[in-house]
Amino acid sequence: MDGGGIRQPDPMTWYNDIPVVSRVYLTLSFITTAACALDLVSPFSLYFNYKLIFAQGQVWRLFTNFFFFGLFGLDFVFHMYFLVNYCRLLEEGEFRGRTADFIYMLMFGGITMTAVAPFVNVHFLGSALTFMMVYVWSLRNQHMQMGFLGLLTFRAPYLPWVLFSLSVLLGADPTIDLIGIVCGHAYFWLKFIFPQIAEIRHWPIQRPLKTPWLLRQVLGGAQQAVQFADDLTVNDDFGQFAADTDDEGFGATDDATNTEESNQTPTGVDAGAGSDIDGEAKHPIPDAAVE
Repeated sequence: MDGGGIRQPDPMTWYNDIPVVSRVYLTLSFITTAACALDLVSPFSLYFNYKLIFAQGQVWRLFTNFFFFGLFGLDFVFHMYFLVNYCRLLEEGEFRGRTADFIYMLMFGGITMTAVAPFVNVHFLGSALTFMMVYVWSLRNQHMQMGFLGLLTFRAPYLPWVLFSLSVLLGADPTIDLIGIVCGHAYFWLKFIFPQIAEIRHWPIQRPLKTPWLLRQVLGGAQQAVQFADDLTVNDDFGQFAADTDDEGFGATDDATNTEESNQTPTGVDAGAGSDIDGEAKHPIPDAAVE
């Protein structure tokens, strides 16, 4: 806006500001949906079908089912918002400077969901992968206070369950959301909780989700990791989730988490009037409060 008002960024500036992995995922999803809307590609050639994949060699279905979120409409916009918002928050926050680690998380989610899909009769897994990212982000930002429609305030770990409850109330199939929650919890436990247990008990395998060396070399994910204040708190309880004991990542301590949160309040989410993230970390917020 000209004339001294706030100038909104143009679409290309907004698009170029999105981190590379989130931008590529958004672009592929939009192109896939546009191709289906223009009848250039049929959704029936994209959906997950293990018989067609393994019996007829249609291996592209292993990937294309993650890029189709339905035809253009309100539901598509809703999914794109969550995809861009939480994929971007993870890439710019928890995985800043660690592209290889972020892609490895997406690979873990994709492989796990693909293994589960034949047993639950799910054909498109993009929504489940997005829900997994929401779940991981919420647990890594446990002190973030959020609002929902101006009616409820709650901490970030409750966000997936609020969205899940909303889907059930609207009559949607909860299977997709549950797959995202289960896969997200599996990743979170293996990545941040299991290494602490294994180190205490001196188990031979302490980091089952360590990013492969080759992937690191190709993507350069280990070259520039962001140093947070007080990288590790060895004696901290599991509630702080401070794992990752080498250069692959850094556990988010209170100060680190608060620093990131103060700069990364999700777009469209009410953080609460007069909220102070540092104050919330020192004085726990009630699990839920009604405005």
